[in-house]
Amino acid sequence: MTWGLAFIVFLIGFIGSFISGLVGIGGTIVKYPMLLYIPPLFGFPAYSAHEVAAVSAVQVLFAALGGLWVFRKGGYLHKSLIMTMGSSILLGSLLGGFGSKYLSGTAINMVYAVLATVAAVMMFFPKKQAEDDAQAGDVAFNRPLAAAAAFTVGALAGIIGAAGAFLLMPVMLVVLKIPTRIAIATSLAVTFISSIGTAIGKIATGQVLFWPAALMVAASLLASPLGAQVSKKVPVKGLQTILALLILSTAAHIWWTIFR
Repeated sequence: MTWGLAFIVFLIGFIGSFISGLVGIGGTIVKYPMLLYIPPLFGFPAYSAHEVAAVSAVQVLFAALGGLWVFRKGGYLHKSLIMTMGSSILLGSLLGGFGSKYLSGTAINMVYAVLATVAAVMMFFPKKQAEDDAQAGDVAFNRPLAAAAAFTVGALAGIIGAAGAFLLMPVMLVVLKIPTRIAIATSLAVTFISSIGTAIGKIATGQVLFWPAALMVAASLLASPLGAQVSKKVPVKGLQTILALLILSTAAHIWWTIFR
């Protein structure tokens, strides 16, 4: 790996991880297309869909942990929801991470595009008005629905090396009616659990490139906590808008690339 490529990979990891901490996602929704398409723009060889998904899987593990560390205090972590969704999504992500080896690069891109499109549509559904001062212990949720949704998200997101937070956030906001700041903090915890399964699946099947993964992890440890700190100061409506636009733009770009 050249210094130029190393800088680009690190920058992609930094930007994606900052967004990860800001809006409570693992960052794959942003980093997957960036890592897939930006290096070739500067004359470097393109990474395959399998390589990008594997590097993203390892990086998300640390991005989620960094953001979660900032939210560990403040009453925003919904422990019961974390246990319910975390156990289901871990099993699903293990299956998706292992199974991804048997899919083509085009199939992996297609899965990404479908998931991003579903998430983008869900972000525009009416949401419960979230109180900035709501405490996690006061928020109830449907346990069977949460478990089923988490397993499905984990299995599909594990294929593309994601922890599924870009789908977990819409599910928490729209389906489970979780207030925004609690959803952001809790989704980072569930994302961390999910990324364990996804990363194990990718590593065990020999899909991970060491140096790009190491650079992305280093960027995550710096940028994700920074994004989480900024998140505490941004209005709830602004956070929802940022997340919706990110998901919508990346979904549109992947579909355009596939059909082109």
